[in-house]
Amino acid sequence: MPTTSNTPAPGEVVFAGISDTPIDSATAWDAVESAHTGAVVSFGGIVRNHDSGREVLRLTYSAHPSAPARMAELVAEVAARHPGTRLWAAHRVGELHIGDSALVAAAASAHRGPAFEACRDLVETVKAHVPVWKEQFFADGEVEWVGSA
Repeated sequence: MPTTSNTPAPGEVVFAGISDTPIDSATAWDAVESAHTGAVVSFGGIVRNHDSGREVLRLTYSAHPSAPARMAELVAEVAARHPGTRLWAAHRVGELHIGDSALVAAAASAHRGPAFEACRDLVETVKAHVPVWKEQFFADGEVEWVGSA
């Protein structure tokens, strides 16, 4: 008689990329959801109109040429840490305005706990290690570069 394993399948990278076109959480959600998933957790990093008490007008994100490959590598590492998940992540580059999505991530799994854990790990890993930089344009005319976005 065949035996079945209770070990979840390795995590799956559905998408990992850098985009110069708009990204949204609905696209990420739809991509990771499947008949086998009972939970989807998504994250949207949105351009806000302020930073440290100063009015922000817009942002420009720039990426190192290695960013797409690094993004794919990092999302695969997160998938390996979260068996049974399906992951999607994209970071925007170019000029973004208030309300635009700068980073979108989604994680799906059979249960909510693993989906929450995987999505948080995904966002924190991308923010800390993908070579993307943010240039902020303030209402007072000043411009500020922020390290890794």
